[in-house]
Amino acid sequence: MRLIDTHVHLNFDSFQPDLDEVAQNWREAGIVRLVHSCVEPAEFEAIQSIADRFPEVSFAVGLHPLDVEEKWQTDTAQVILALAQSDSRVVAIGETGLDFFKAKNQEQQQEAFWAQLEIAHQLNLPVIIHCRDAAAPMAGLVKRFWAEQGQVQGVMHCWSGTPEETQQFLDLGFYISFSGIVTFKNAVSVQESAKLVPSDRLLVETDCPFLAPVPKRGERRNQPAYVRFVAEQLAHLRGISPSDLAAQTTENACNLFGLSLPEADGSLPTESFYSG
Repeated sequence: MRLIDTHVHLNFDSFQPDLDEVAQNWREAGIVRLVHSCVEPAEFEAIQSIADRFPEVSFAVGLHPLDVEEKWQTDTAQVILALAQSDSRVVAIGETGLDFFKAKNQEQQQEAFWAQLEIAHQLNLPVIIHCRDAAAPMAGLVKRFWAEQGQVQGVMHCWSGTPEETQQFLDLGFYISFSGIVTFKNAVSVQESAKLVPSDRLLVETDCPFLAPVPKRGERRNQPAYVRFVAEQLAHLRGISPSDLAAQTTENACNLFGLSLPEADGSLPTESFYSG
C-alpha cells in the first residue's frame, strides 16, 4: 500500500534529533512521497535541505495567515514568487489562507491571501489553504478571485469543516485533505464531511508534528508514517478497502501537485516534478 502525506512540517525542532529514523519509519510504512508545507519564506532554505536529503520530499512556499500580522511586508509577495521560481521541487504556494479565530487583522490576512493566489495563478501552481473560522469569507474571496483573475486549483488542508462548508469548497473545485482529526471520536461533523468528498478529490495528511491520529494520539509528536491511520479511518468511513483508498488518494496527490511516483527500484525522476 503506497501513500502520499500531502502536508508535513519536518523542519520543526522536534524532528531534528532523529529525522533519519523518522524517514526510515515513513519508508517502511509505504509513504512514497511527501509535500512539505511552508509557514514563512524564511523556512525555505531549511526545507530545501530536507528535500536534498530525502528525494521523495517536494515542497511549497508561502506565508501562514497567523504570521501575516508580523511578517507580511511590502516585498513578501515578490520574495515568495522568486523562491517558487527558484527550485523545480516547489509544487504549491502555501500554506496560506485565513484564520479568523481571535483575529483582529482580517483585512490584512485577506490581502496576503489574495497576493498568494495571484502567485499561484501566475505560476500555474496549486495553493495549500489553511482555513479556520473563515469558511464563508474564504469562499467569497475565492469566487471573487475567479471572477477577476481566473481559477486556481488547491487543497483545503487539515480540513475540519462541516458538510455544508465542505460542499462550498468542492463546488469551487478544491481538493479536501483530512488529517488525524478525522480519527478523533468526537469529530462527528468532520467524519460526515469525509463521507461526501468525491473519490477523485480526497487527500490524506498528517500535518505533523501536530495532531497525531488514533491510536497514536497520546504521542507528543506526529510523524508521516502515521498517515496510514488517517487512510484507514477514511476507508472505514467510506466503506472501501484501505488499499483502494490509498491508491485513489495517491493518484489524487499526483494529479494536484504534479508528482511522479518512484520507479520499481525506488528511484525518482530527476526532471521537474510539476507538470502543470
